[in-house]
Amino acid sequence: MVDRRGDGDSPDTACSDVDVDAEDIVEVLGDEVSTAGVGGAHLVGHGNGAVAALIAAARRPDLVRSLALIQPSAFTAAAHNPVVADLLDRVREGAPGIPDGVAPEEYLRVSTEGLGMAMPEPTSRRLRTVATSMSKRPVWEAEIPLEVIRGAALPIPVICGTREHAPALHREHVGLPLMAVAESLTDSLAGRLLRVPGYYPHTQEPAAVNAALRDFWE
Repeated sequence: MVDRRGDGDSPDTACSDVDVDAEDIVEVLGDEVSTAGVGGAHLVGHGNGAVAALIAAARRPDLVRSLALIQPSAFTAAAHNPVVADLLDRVREGAPGIPDGVAPEEYLRVSTEGLGMAMPEPTSRRLRTVATSMSKRPVWEAEIPLEVIRGAALPIPVICGTREHAPALHREHVGLPLMAVAESLTDSLAGRLLRVPGYYPHTQEPAAVNAALRDFWE
């Protein structure tokens, strides 16, 4: 389990960046493969972590046995989809930056309640992650080399929530674009799509996600 910089047990970072995360993943994979002496690792990424995993797999496909993507936020890789294109237009036009003085707890409140979702408990660990996200390089700037990944012919399961019971605003502004990305990546990378009830599959339906991963790896 790898925490991105500024998250979990990883060190702080001035600006979170999926390209830097990808380099970190490549370094970890190289160390693990060298130590274990196996032909690559099963790489799993969620959200922006899935974008970093995609980039890492493109840079060193020899270190990857399979690439599992859980609700990947790889919007630029599916920019041809009208739903995703609309999201990209909205965020690019309406992303002047976070005003000075906004505390992580307030940012967490706005980013959840503003989409009709309950604000999660503002633990110190969660607020540290929020603070990191407030200074991150926008994920929609990431360039994802799909042709390289497709050429590596990696086994790729893509897991996505169905969001049938998600709050309406969340489903419209976040859920539908993420579902479109999952479908697009499945098609472009010859992957296998698994739909799981809910909108956070790995936390709301962990047993189903874990079982699907085990079946895939076996």
